[in-house]
Amino acid sequence: VDVDKVMHGAMHGLADGLDPDSAYLDATQMKTVGQPTAGLADPGLELTRQYYLRVIAAREGSPAARAGLRPGDYVRSIDGQSTRDTSVFEGMHLLRGKPGTKVTLAVLRGNAAEPHEVVLTRETPQSLNVKGRTLAPGTGYVRVPEFTKATAGQLRSEIAALTRGGAQRVVIDVRGTTAGDLDLGYEGARLFVASGTLGYSQARGKDKVPVSAATGDGAIAVPLAILTDNGTAGAAEVFAAAVGGNKRATLVGERTIGRAGRQKVVALPDGAGLLLTNVLYLGPGGASLNERGVVPDVAVDVPSVDFGIEPTPGDPVLDKAVETLTAAKKAA
Repeated sequence: VDVDKVMHGAMHGLADGLDPDSAYLDATQMKTVGQPTAGLADPGLELTRQYYLRVIAAREGSPAARAGLRPGDYVRSIDGQSTRDTSVFEGMHLLRGKPGTKVTLAVLRGNAAEPHEVVLTRETPQSLNVKGRTLAPGTGYVRVPEFTKATAGQLRSEIAALTRGGAQRVVIDVRGTTAGDLDLGYEGARLFVASGTLGYSQARGKDKVPVSAATGDGAIAVPLAILTDNGTAGAAEVFAAAVGGNKRATLVGERTIGRAGRQKVVALPDGAGLLLTNVLYLGPGGASLNERGVVPDVAVDVPSVDFGIEPTPGDPVLDKAVETLTAAKKAA
């Protein structure tokens, strides 16, 4: 028996059994931790793990989005390498490369028997801004593609412009939104929640720490609906949970993915390491968001679309949100 091989497999299994983002890193992978990624490109995928690597979402406007990759797609291999025993850390590393280079994925969707081959060109990620538009008289729509330090200010500006144009209610879309530091979700929520608890963080072995609304928060008082799906992750989940949990918005769509935790690297004596989730984020009610996600107030089933098939025109989740906001105004 090769003891080193057995121990390597045992550590992989240990980390794999904790949560989708925890991972065992061998000595070679440990050397890449913390290395700058400036100058590298990727196809625009965010991954989790469920038996194989699984797509959380494709970044808006990215090669992966243009190729039609969707939340829930399974990536069975990357450039011919099976992802059966591949961690999220390693998978994301394999996706990165020089701008303009290509990466080939074998993708399985739904009940398909055979994976679909997708060739993507790596592109340097571009900053994505909050954008608003008028949907119908009295109803505004704001798309939040990622959470950055500028997002809260952009949200404030876009909604102010919409209300000046006559919007009396606003739909905020965080479907497929994955990028951003978790705490930035709270910064966005402060625009809408005037008082109460926005959520909690809880480190391993410690009491949960509340994050509360402060004086001056809640400046935007228009009725809201927030659109979510299985690709809503991280800061977007923190945002949706904080606003929805304080009854400042109706959440419409699908349950979010449940990826709201922070990781730390623990170095091992042999040069390998463990990437472990050590801080969890909780909603206003105290329930963990990690691996559970946020359940919408109004659920809307979104049918899967096979590769090569054009999706049905329209947006049933958005339509339902507008219907819900309009009905609430009439009832008031």
